[in-house]
Amino acid sequence: MSEQKALGRLQGQSFDMPEHVAVILDGNRRWAQRHGLPAVEGYRRGAVQVGNLWDWCEELGIGYVTVWVFSLHNLRRSDEAVRALLEVITTGLRELADQRRWRIRPIGALEALPDRTQDLLSEIEADTADIQGTVANVAIAYDGRQEIAQAARALMNEHSSGSVSPGRAGPGPMVDESGLARHLYTAGQPDPDLVIRTSGEQRLSGFMPWQTAYAEYHFVPVCWPDFTRGDFDDALSVYAKRQRRSGL
Repeated sequence: MSEQKALGRLQGQSFDMPEHVAVILDGNRRWAQRHGLPAVEGYRRGAVQVGNLWDWCEELGIGYVTVWVFSLHNLRRSDEAVRALLEVITTGLRELADQRRWRIRPIGALEALPDRTQDLLSEIEADTADIQGTVANVAIAYDGRQEIAQAARALMNEHSSGSVSPGRAGPGPMVDESGLARHLYTAGQPDPDLVIRTSGEQRLSGFMPWQTAYAEYHFVPVCWPDFTRGDFDDALSVYAKRQRRSGL
């Protein structure tokens, strides 16, 4: 479906396409269970859908897309489950990187991951760093509170070195929202305009709490492996009909 057809779903009314879409990929294990398959098969099917999502965003001219594929808390699962899931993620990302269509940026507490996984993610990021297309953030070992805490620590380190000031009277730039944002994983990117969560759950679970403060939310009942282009277009249509005042 072209961008023009997507606009047509809204009876010809023009609207601004979101610049940044973020998606919580929920329901992979439930999908596998419903189909009588091992959990890892749900994640494999979900990995295919990530490529489809990026394709749709590229087609519509959406410059940034973030997918949450693995939370920091997922590391508490059994070693076998973690190994299987990380293998699916890195294999899927490697295949997507080889297409050389998207700039892939892993974000999260990557240092908490196994060394081999860190190396693979670094290679994928480096191999796509020169691509000018859609920026695809992959949130892995991600937790929103942890992200804000690490950004605050980085800002405190600047303050202790004298490069920033805690108030307007001190030397250097003031410690403020923009200062903290400089140290977030998405520094330099626009905040998400639209957040989509699949599987019917209506919560953020700690996903990008700082960046999504003024985002629009859309919750979809289908599990992530069943998410279709029609579901995506519906989310864009809902987004387009909302009035984003940002407090004005």
